[in-house]
Amino acid sequence: MEDSTEVVDLLVIGGGTAGIVGAKTAARLGARTVLVEYARTGGDCLWTGCVPSKTLLSAGHSATERTHSGASTDFAAVRQRISSAIAAIEPEDSPAALESAGVTVISGKARFTGPGEANVDGMTIRFRQALIATGSAPTLPSIPGLGDAPVVVTSETIWDLETLPERLAVIGGGPIACELGQAFARLGSQVVILARSEILPKEDRDAAALVRESLRSDGVQVIEHAAVDRLSNDGTGAATVVHAGDGQKFPADVILAATGRKARTQGLGLDLVGVTCDESGQVVVDTSMRTSNRTIWAAGDVTTYPEFTHLAGVHASTAASNAVLGLGRKVSGVMPRVTFTSPEVAAVGVTEASTKTQTTSTIQHAHTDRAITEEQTTGFTRIIIGKGGRILGGTIVGPRAGESLAELTLAVKQGLSTRALAGVTHPYPTYNDALWNAAIAHARSGLESPAAKIAVKALAGFNRWRTDRLEPHRNAQ
Repeated sequence: MEDSTEVVDLLVIGGGTAGIVGAKTAARLGARTVLVEYARTGGDCLWTGCVPSKTLLSAGHSATERTHSGASTDFAAVRQRISSAIAAIEPEDSPAALESAGVTVISGKARFTGPGEANVDGMTIRFRQALIATGSAPTLPSIPGLGDAPVVVTSETIWDLETLPERLAVIGGGPIACELGQAFARLGSQVVILARSEILPKEDRDAAALVRESLRSDGVQVIEHAAVDRLSNDGTGAATVVHAGDGQKFPADVILAATGRKARTQGLGLDLVGVTCDESGQVVVDTSMRTSNRTIWAAGDVTTYPEFTHLAGVHASTAASNAVLGLGRKVSGVMPRVTFTSPEVAAVGVTEASTKTQTTSTIQHAHTDRAITEEQTTGFTRIIIGKGGRILGGTIVGPRAGESLAELTLAVKQGLSTRALAGVTHPYPTYNDALWNAAIAHARSGLESPAAKIAVKALAGFNRWRTDRLEPHRNAQ
């Protein structure tokens, strides 16, 4: 593509999940769409995020079963399994797939140069609308000695390790820290997780407690409220010693820094087109995904919304259709999330009753038949209920919790009541029985009020009277 006076309908900057979904959406709507990606399409999810990490977790689960039989982990085979998973999915996110969908793909770095204009490695592109989808990148914490450590990796670079670390120190306590820490422990590494506060601080504390217990049963040292003061060389130059604030020392061959991410907005020229970012550098958008510039939109990790692949795709589709069709569609405030540890932790909406009008209904999976048959009873399903029995959110902990969360997410999105959910026939036996039974338990509790008891008694009495009146006719027949 060369400099042209022709104006494209939508310029998409970034070829990750948000960029791909946004570009394909626009192209399907008949818009002339150009996507610019400086590295490789597919984004973090394909290359360094969801796909490799979930493959690693699966490999870790398999390794645990083999370890019980005395076999050791073949890390080269694990790496090959990850590569195979990426290779199987990559064609769907490739430039060829985008081109076949009607999107023009350009390799290069894009920078806004003025209203309706961008530069890509010296080439000028004029656009009517633009979508920023540049994502985010892992950040390194400011810890003395970190730069001198032999091997420091992030969730982006840990996949370059060619050998299994004998000792892995994870700095951080969020989902990435817990997922990767557990996976490497199951593969055979000695793992310590050093969390600044508690692990999974955004999740239900009972859920976090179950994950903590599971991590420790896998051999992970979980050190919470641990301020890392500094890192030092072990004296041989081969390993690093992590010094915690309380004086504890943890030797490690590899340090995984899992302490946060930063939006990729540097060098985009956002100031030249009036796009506002917050203090952390994330692009500020409204609920239609429009930025402070009415012709520029943003979606995915580059925005102030939570950094989830599923949100990136949904938000990008909304942004693209709004940009191309001039609509004002708004994104939903219902945002499900899953931490893929063992057990999984899935949550949506309100996860803690915080007012007098909110109540909870909890079913322990020890009372769920499918969990009993699978001998995986660790976990629970907890829903938060508001006025009128409306389901506001909840947490599910256990195998395939993310799948069970889909129904709960729909219930929250549609404003369903526990009575509505309880009235739906569910297949038996499934892990989702716990969600159904939590709804049934709350719906039944409504029958315990004095008014409900009076009404039930009156209805039962009336039905007995009516039955008795009909009895002579039945005898006559």
